[in-house]
Amino acid sequence: MRIDTKRRRMQPLVAMRALRTLISDPVRTEQVFIIIRAMSGNALENCYKQFRGTPVGKQVLTEQRQLIELLQDRQALGALPPGSLGRHYLSFVEKEEISAQELVDASDDVIEITDPGLSLYARRIRDMHDLWHVTTGYGRDTFGEACLLAFTYAQTRNRGIGTIALVGYFKLRKEIGSGVAAAMWQGYRAGRKAEWLPAQDWENLLSLPIDEVRECLNIGEPVKYHQKHAQLALTRALA
Repeated sequence: MRIDTKRRRMQPLVAMRALRTLISDPVRTEQVFIIIRAMSGNALENCYKQFRGTPVGKQVLTEQRQLIELLQDRQALGALPPGSLGRHYLSFVEKEEISAQELVDASDDVIEITDPGLSLYARRIRDMHDLWHVTTGYGRDTFGEACLLAFTYAQTRNRGIGTIALVGYFKLRKEIGSGVAAAMWQGYRAGRKAEWLPAQDWENLLSLPIDEVRECLNIGEPVKYHQKHAQLALTRALA
């Protein structure tokens, strides 16, 4: 199995245009994927090379697993044990009124990968995003997304993701004040400390108690994020 190892040049002008579009129209979430691809260089290929060298990676590629099929099966998720990662994931997507398909719709028109193994890995990483929200404890609010991006950058060393996280930091620092840096730094350090999430057997982890999953993956509570989130909620309540 071979992948293209040619050095991919970053495209800052492409990223800048997409960033302007995203700022002017925040619902254009497909622009996030454009920015990430424009600034990623060979990060995706490097992670894929690492992934296919792991036992889980080899199994996923051999079996041609499609994680999204399981994440879209809400009946199967609902049949998992109470307190399991899968049940927490189901509650998360129902509460947020989202689906795994939304990430597919936002990204499919900007991800053009010809290598089948690399394409499978790219889709799997994309489909893990909300699972990482649930596992790490970061919400889907803008602040939670920024902290998860810091965590994800530590896991993947993808400069495109790092760029989005940095933009998010400056935006949030202006909007909600102090505490953003501490929370995002904790997210980054948590990403460095945790097991490498891209190579985890998420299909089997879904049935395990979420606390057991977090302990297994060495993921602690995002204390700084929760503290700042509680402070913001109190401020709004008193306003």
